[in-house]
Amino acid sequence: MRIFSTLLTAALCCITAVASAVPPSALDLPQIGEPADNTLTPMQEKQLGARVMSELYRVGYILEDPEITTYISALGWKLASHSKTQAPDLTFFVVADPRVNAFALPGGYVGFNAGLLLAADNESEVAGVMGHELAHVTQRHIARSGEDTEVASIATWLAVIAAIIAGSADPDVVIGALSVGQAMNYQRQVSYTRAHEQEADRIGVQTMSGAGFDPNAMGSFFQKLEQQSRLYGTGVPEILRTHPLNTNRVAEARERAAELPQVAPQSSPDFELMKARARVLTVDHPSQAVDYFSAQLSAGRDTPANRYGLALAQEQFGQSAQALATLAPLSEAQPRQAHVQLLDGTLKLQTGKIADGVATLERTLQAYPAYAPAILAYADALMVAGRPDDARQVLISRDQVLGTQFKTYSLLAQAARESGNMVEASYQMATFLFLRGDAGNALAQLDAGLRLPNLNEQDRARLLAKRKEIRGTLPESWRPQQGRQRAAADALR
Repeated sequence: MRIFSTLLTAALCCITAVASAVPPSALDLPQIGEPADNTLTPMQEKQLGARVMSELYRVGYILEDPEITTYISALGWKLASHSKTQAPDLTFFVVADPRVNAFALPGGYVGFNAGLLLAADNESEVAGVMGHELAHVTQRHIARSGEDTEVASIATWLAVIAAIIAGSADPDVVIGALSVGQAMNYQRQVSYTRAHEQEADRIGVQTMSGAGFDPNAMGSFFQKLEQQSRLYGTGVPEILRTHPLNTNRVAEARERAAELPQVAPQSSPDFELMKARARVLTVDHPSQAVDYFSAQLSAGRDTPANRYGLALAQEQFGQSAQALATLAPLSEAQPRQAHVQLLDGTLKLQTGKIADGVATLERTLQAYPAYAPAILAYADALMVAGRPDDARQVLISRDQVLGTQFKTYSLLAQAARESGNMVEASYQMATFLFLRGDAGNALAQLDAGLRLPNLNEQDRARLLAKRKEIRGTLPESWRPQQGRQRAAADALR
């Protein structure tokens, strides 16, 4: 289930071939520990995971959609709150890939392919996969691997990541590095992987049951995927390529579920809407999603999710006026449904109905004052309406987005630029880039700010303090890539 847990392991088969073609200077990876280390401390895990995340952002592999990410995060934290082992600081994120997969990175980073939502029939099936991945994190399986075998030394972890990243200018190459043969090769070499998978299954099903989900969903979901792989031959879901199933494992999952309280939970309305949203945001072209949802409605399946999906697909296709008309019946029928109203407000802005759009998004935020996507959408609307100072005030007064939603800082930078405060724009854009793992361009933004004319001492001290903070995260030998800082500085002009 862990595309990058497998990334950090299955790629051992091809490290030499890939890494030998890339000069060491091209691999911008942190130096964590010494080659002789064979375990990972929590701090080292966090650093390693953060570095992988920065590369995922760099190649555009993360689906930066506040609504889907918030939905997945809410499910993840619900499960974490029922874990018998206290979870570390967790970060849930969504991968822009329609294939079915999920994975745990070092340091509490847990990723889910958008395709997982598409394949699931209900929230319990998603929770089953989440519970499994959460168990990998709480049981520190990556660090424990280092105790069991020398292949998991820190030097090797870094070499594996380097080998993959070296060929991953295109996100598809990341997937390509994880062929079935490589995954199977590694599983033959490392016997403890199976033990960790069994432990993750056992703990995961207990956690999802404790959180109120159907414990039978874990076994049924994997059996469904296995049946799908038989039907489609070589089209094996990624989740089964990285973690092949067998009848014993499915049977064990069912036996464990039978021993737990049986429930029949209902999926939240958000589940179907976010499933539709994931479909739209992962197709190769929006027209494919328009065709899909148009066919659903034409066939008489006029559900909220299908109507929402069609409107979103039309919006992505540049047909905002048509999308607004498509969404209108649903928007009128569900005036308090956050996802529907956020899309309605956005479409009104795009069709020139600025006052109506701002009002719609303001009402949505009033109904859900702690909902991060509503905060971001309203702030964005205020800037469209030419009110950047009001947008800034909305953002800095909401703890739900400060420090948790990266988009907050890009919006703050935009608001500052539109208000003519270039020092603030420099500071906020640096924060945005640093949170995404791009320390080099973050420093370039700060350097550009420090070169601004008429800089007062207070602003200079603030920029220098942030620069010291960011520079302190980099090795002393770090040097900026040629031209990188200049390009970032130009973005402020």
